[in-house]
Amino acid sequence: MLLYHGSNIKVENPRLLKVQRELDFGKGFYTTSDFEQASKWAKRTAARLRQNKGYVSVYEIEDDALASLQMLVFDKPDVNWLRFVVANRKGEVIENNWDIIIGPVANDQTAPVIDLFLDGMYDEDETIKRLLPQKLKDQYTFKTEKSIALLQYKEGIEI
Repeated sequence: MLLYHGSNIKVENPRLLKVQRELDFGKGFYTTSDFEQASKWAKRTAARLRQNKGYVSVYEIEDDALASLQMLVFDKPDVNWLRFVVANRKGEVIENNWDIIIGPVANDQTAPVIDLFLDGMYDEDETIKRLLPQKLKDQYTFKTEKSIALLQYKEGIEI
């Protein structure tokens, strides 16, 4: 399987950063199976850093290699996914031993819905109802050195 990582630089040797923003699945190395999504991340990161170009780093990982990992998988944006994403975005410490977390990405279109949930305007059921029609892309978050070591860098594509 091919996975993509969007950034302002080519990332030939992915690593876990000690300091990171509060993201959907907590600290980790984020990838997606959707090239278009990674391209958007690359462009956004480059723009935020006032750089002219971004890069999509392409990795290959063997499907059977994933089976050797401790995985948490969210098949769709349901209540468990919502609670997990909200806790991570709030910076709450979630004890876990997962090597990789896979699931939908809370993107720019979902942010207003999640913000209204956090503000108490929507309950969980209403939030999920508003998220389900959106075609959310996926994200694969590598949480351990063991999992990152399985990524085989293929190329960096300038965006």
